[in-house]
Amino acid sequence: MKVFNTIKEMRELLDTHRSNGKSIGLVPTMGYLHEGHISLLNKSVSENDITVLSIYVNPTQFGPTEDLDSYPRDIENDKRLAENAGVDIVFIPSDSIMYLENHFTYVNVNNLTANLCGSSRPTHFQGVTTIVTKLFNIIQPKKAYFGQKDAQQALVINRMVKDLNIPVEIITCPIIREKDGLAMSSRNKYLNQEERGQATILFQSLQMAKNIIIDGERSADIVKSSIQQSINSKSLAKIDYISIVSENTLEDIDKIEGNTLIALAVRFGNTRLIDNLRMEVN
Repeated sequence: MKVFNTIKEMRELLDTHRSNGKSIGLVPTMGYLHEGHISLLNKSVSENDITVLSIYVNPTQFGPTEDLDSYPRDIENDKRLAENAGVDIVFIPSDSIMYLENHFTYVNVNNLTANLCGSSRPTHFQGVTTIVTKLFNIIQPKKAYFGQKDAQQALVINRMVKDLNIPVEIITCPIIREKDGLAMSSRNKYLNQEERGQATILFQSLQMAKNIIIDGERSADIVKSSIQQSINSKSLAKIDYISIVSENTLEDIDKIEGNTLIALAVRFGNTRLIDNLRMEVN
């Protein structure tokens, strides 16, 4: 496994691999790897000749009051896990490599970024789409892998590559959960014992909503009300949003039908957790 901090050296090696007909897969991350990340790496390793893991805590996707400075980091453990997963190249750039002084250019995807996390994190997706575009330009992968936990992010990036004719296939992989259902996230580290115990209500509420819909309920307001009541049963939970949207447009719906996404963002103390459920409803 090779580790690069500069673009030039990595590009030279990747160009050699491409000239030899080898396919390249990319897993973009902010590091502090967990089993969710490892599932993406495993998928890439199984489908590509060369797998690149990028580790970069991207400042432009954090708001001014968010956790950029405290975001968990453990580069040495990340490299160990990456090597165990069969990763070929790890790219760990600095801010000065990724953003030139007086950086002026950003990538925006409209509409899909207005709802859900875009409402409470208005600059977040501009940062995400800009850094992902830069990584695609630098690495030029054939496929790139993202997790379903960040459902809005995956849909936004899918739309971005279609609209901008970027020749990369976006692979969205299932949510990986702890045994008690909590979606794996680097930010779970922030939770104290009581918060961690209560945070399982997100998955429980989504499963309850799924069962209500399976039993025939089609009113989004009724299902959202049930989810809200369930989450509010936990004293430490502070709801950011509960949304039921069309998976195609990410717009709120009144009647649950077709490809539907139920998405949650809830705070436990200072930690904001997200989770979601996809359903095809007839």
